Amino acid sequence: MENLIEIKGVTHAYKTPNGLLPVLDDLNVTVPEGEFAAVVGPSGCGKSTLTRLVAGLMKPDEGEVWLHGELVKSPRKTVGMAFQNPVLLEWRTILDNVILPLEIVAPSMPRADRIARAEELLELVGLAGFEDKRPSELSGGMRQRASLCRSIVHKPDVLIMDEPFGALDAFTREDLWQTMHKLRAQEPFTAVLITHDLRESVYLGDQVIVLSGRPATTQYVLDVHYPMEDGERKLDGLYSPECAEMLATLRDQIKIAQGRVPAAAGAA
Repeated sequence: MENLIEIKGVTHAYKTPNGLLPVLDDLNVTVPEGEFAAVVGPSGCGKSTLTRLVAGLMKPDEGEVWLHGELVKSPRKTVGMAFQNPVLLEWRTILDNVILPLEIVAPSMPRADRIARAEELLELVGLAGFEDKRPSELSGGMRQRASLCRSIVHKPDVLIMDEPFGALDAFTREDLWQTMHKLRAQEPFTAVLITHDLRESVYLGDQVIVLSGRPATTQYVLDVHYPMEDGERKLDGLYSPECAEMLATLRDQIKIAQGRVPAAAGAA
């Protein structure tokens, strides 16, 4: 399977009043086309920096980032982004919020086609009938659903999600996890998810990439083998022996990344 995302030997530091703050150190990450990669690691280890590099919003000090075999040098229209805060525009309806990326990347597309595309996605995530509502009229979970629709309305090759479910309650978060699987089935894309929730990483991910403490490098990669039922991932699978083992492995790796246990102990 072809790697859609390739991060090769990336090193990066931020300038601060006290000098350079190293964030990434010789980071190497590959994500095959069509796969869902979840990225976990200690707070402040550079997870969000990784997403900005993939999106072309910043350039690394050293190393290279490639998408579809092309070197990333500037922002990419083929990348969709979703954040913890949906950032919907209050003066626009939900429908007009969703079609906003199409106005930017496909200005010649007829409005009727934009509307049809947005309505298709809104129905898919359970927001049919809310097209004319304003963001303030929707719950947090509904706003995040609209944000997800907006992030994929232009059919991006890559969807980058920076803790999009982190501010939601547990029930809403799990409901949106299932929505993500529905979106992937209907709207295939390659995804990179930044999360602090290990259960979320295992339920959604095909692979879980553990970053080390800052400056971060790739410490560990877990290939997810999630138990399937009727060809789908069910939430109950999180309580299976397979998932319990994967979660235990990830917890050990996070402890290593935080410096709480030596690497040899976590690997035992």
